[in-house]
Amino acid sequence: MAILSNRESLEKFQDKLKSAQSHGKKKLVSLCAGSGCGAYGTAKVHQALMEELTRQNLTEEVEVKLTGCHGFCEKGPIMVIHPQGIFYPQVKPEHVSEIVEKTIKNNELVQSLIFKDPASKAKITLEHDIPFYKLQQRIIFGNNGLIDPTSIDDYIAVGGYGAMAKSLFDMTPEKIIAEIKKSGLRGRGGGGFPTGIKWDTCRKHHGTRYIICNADEGDPGAYMDRSLLEGNPHSVIEGMIVGAIAIGSHEGYVYVRHEYPLAVTNLTIALDKAREYGLLGKNILGSGFDFDIHISRGGGAFVCGESTALMASLEGSPGRPRAKYVHTVEKGFKEGPSNLNNVETWANVPIIINKGADWYAAIGTKHSKGTKIFSLVGKVVNTGLVEVPMGTSLRTIIFDIGGGIPKKKKFKAVQTGGPSGGCIPERFLDLGVDFDELSKVGSIMGSGGMIVMDQDTCMVDVARYFLDFLKEESCGQCNPCREGIKQMFEILTSICQGNGKEGDIELLEELGSMIQKFSLCGLGTSAPNPVLTTLLYFRDEYEAHIRDKKCPAGVCKPLFHYEIDAEACTGCQSCARKCPQEAIAGEKKQPHQLDQTKCIKCGICYEACKFDAIVIR
Repeated sequence: MAILSNRESLEKFQDKLKSAQSHGKKKLVSLCAGSGCGAYGTAKVHQALMEELTRQNLTEEVEVKLTGCHGFCEKGPIMVIHPQGIFYPQVKPEHVSEIVEKTIKNNELVQSLIFKDPASKAKITLEHDIPFYKLQQRIIFGNNGLIDPTSIDDYIAVGGYGAMAKSLFDMTPEKIIAEIKKSGLRGRGGGGFPTGIKWDTCRKHHGTRYIICNADEGDPGAYMDRSLLEGNPHSVIEGMIVGAIAIGSHEGYVYVRHEYPLAVTNLTIALDKAREYGLLGKNILGSGFDFDIHISRGGGAFVCGESTALMASLEGSPGRPRAKYVHTVEKGFKEGPSNLNNVETWANVPIIINKGADWYAAIGTKHSKGTKIFSLVGKVVNTGLVEVPMGTSLRTIIFDIGGGIPKKKKFKAVQTGGPSGGCIPERFLDLGVDFDELSKVGSIMGSGGMIVMDQDTCMVDVARYFLDFLKEESCGQCNPCREGIKQMFEILTSICQGNGKEGDIELLEELGSMIQKFSLCGLGTSAPNPVLTTLLYFRDEYEAHIRDKKCPAGVCKPLFHYEIDAEACTGCQSCARKCPQEAIAGEKKQPHQLDQTKCIKCGICYEACKFDAIVIR
């Protein structure tokens, strides 16, 4: 491809690609190759598919695309056949020949592969009719299932780099910033700071200005940014270029976790192709504007998600935060004004420029505009990535899109905002999820992690788990965070081991308040949230651990044991067959007995029993 030398050449190329797509091959097979589906075996399915298409001389009639994550990670590997949008979940290599023969050649369905909705038990053929997708608004994530992330032509064909051209030739930097302000876009990395105000402030400071993308996604269970970089890296690149035009920057960086090899690979390919097409580097589209982007890999430190720690690491120094009285938009990377936004924030920018601030601002709530991608994981039927308008209720996300709680168990809580977020109980399920509403109940939006918990979750143990993570991830620079989190963790561990004592709850509250007030950075100030919210909403569980020496959920092993209810036991021997310690014995069709001296409290018998004969005491 020759270098695109001006706006007209880009628009002509876009038209050419769109025309080729609309008059091209009859069928498109979209095969998810994101990290989740890849782990389930996408590569083997792809190999089998290409071999079968070759064997049947169909390679000229059928196009196969390895795409990014489709979001429904629970059902990988996912295959979608266009133009109909036929959805086949959990495809295996042995399914391929039947798919080719029936669906691709003869437009018939493979009945055994049709998606079956767990809630309604109905079979659903088309992707957009599946409740998981139907209730979403995928303005950021939608192209993930349609384009090959390694193909710049695919991105350009769906209008890619049009926002960049518009920014270069039709808008002044001031107009770009005004449009972003008007849209109401707020940072998706967790803080929710208004993006347009940040850009405007950075532009007003003198010096070499830098554009930085925070792709150091460190929350347990969160993978939104990784999937965007894997599946649509050009959207992030284009957003950064628009930001660079707005603030007057000529150098950009993507700070990405070293543990994201596929994201790094696809981003590297995308950057190389953008340079090859003249969309990055010197004199972009003949405009006279210069801008390029470099990749820097982080070492996996959670604290480097904090802006000043990230920039210190980017410079080659230890990733330690600094006091916030000097803002990074004034003096950040290399002492220059630096504009830092996360992956999802940058991906929003081209959409706002293309569709307009008014269109974007019509989505969401009064103070939280647009959509948000959430990583829905834990005790929920449909795990995956969910994109919904700001203000969508927790109930809609967890029960309508997520399918509710498996095995007909009761919902207990949802933890939002990563390890520094709060645990929200059932009575707030109708809460609209946005930056402000979550803070009212003691939690945060964070980057979008959402961990669902059921009746078998011990909230004291959950708080202990997150404090253990944060204890290890603290940079150790300030005493409140370094020592305070450690002390809270030790108290929680003691409670879970049955050694809790009166006054522990009050001490946890006092320590939490102190850490929030006096820690240097956001890691410390938000670290007590899991403890303080579980104390607020599940205080009775703490009291049961301390006063009664009982764990109501049956999680803290020193505080419970399993027994067999002789009246409920049918003698089916399922528990005895599965017990790894051979601690259960009894004759068939007779009540069984459990030897407490052999029991290791693994819970396998509890899960295996269909008659509720295994009870927790």
